[in-house]
Amino acid sequence: MWIPIAILSAIGVICGIAIWVTNRTLPPEPASLKKAEEVSGKLPGMNCGACGFPGCFAYAQGLSKDKNVFFSNTCSTVLQDQNMLSGLEKILNLTIDKSAMEKKAVIGCNGNSETIGLYLGIGSCKSANKILKGFKTCPYGCLGIGDCIKVCPQNAIKINIDKKIAVVDPEKCNGCGLCVKECPRKIIKLVPADAELVFLCSYESAKDIPGREKCDFGCIRCRKCVKVCENNAISWDREKLIPEIDYSTNLECDASVKACPTKVLKKYPVAK
Repeated sequence: MWIPIAILSAIGVICGIAIWVTNRTLPPEPASLKKAEEVSGKLPGMNCGACGFPGCFAYAQGLSKDKNVFFSNTCSTVLQDQNMLSGLEKILNLTIDKSAMEKKAVIGCNGNSETIGLYLGIGSCKSANKILKGFKTCPYGCLGIGDCIKVCPQNAIKINIDKKIAVVDPEKCNGCGLCVKECPRKIIKLVPADAELVFLCSYESAKDIPGREKCDFGCIRCRKCVKVCENNAISWDREKLIPEIDYSTNLECDASVKACPTKVLKKYPVAK
């Protein structure tokens, strides 16, 4: 009986020695990895990819190497959670102005564009956009199929049945930007969370598409909004031939909103 016991004991001793030697010879854990693990504990763990990294731990690794990554690749969920935000500020020795960084999404389309044909393809804006630039008169308008809805983690986007476009609920939107990346027409933009003025048309007349027309509900390029804006918060983009809003100024352009004949310049929120 003692022989098996002796063999097992010897194996245990050998294994113990091997583990001890391995622990003594392995290089120490990199400081950056330890820091990344600490930072990761202050992140939401959603792995949504809105920050531009494949996951929260990859984002944590980026932050551990360069804390300024937070300003170029902001995690909107962290901005909404004061505990996470305070934790990151402490770990990374950062001072974050939450109010200056918060964003919300705006879909640049006023809706009601007429259809030029019946689309029976795959239920995706990306697929529909590849066929003759979509099935609506306006080649820049929202197709209203809802690719943006599928990627929104806050359920902040819905389809306006009357206008046949997607609309954003600014009370729910946290400005993650996933919808911006998903939209094949690139008509979704992020604006400051406290923005009260939005422009709901994406038709660039400088890039007219033969055989297609701007809908009757878009910008008619009358420039009235620019002319009556008292603080120069609205300028005219000579390249795109559409108004451009400067959100860094004090936006008190009620006169511009009233002057817009097609009501594509509106106070936010634009839809309920």
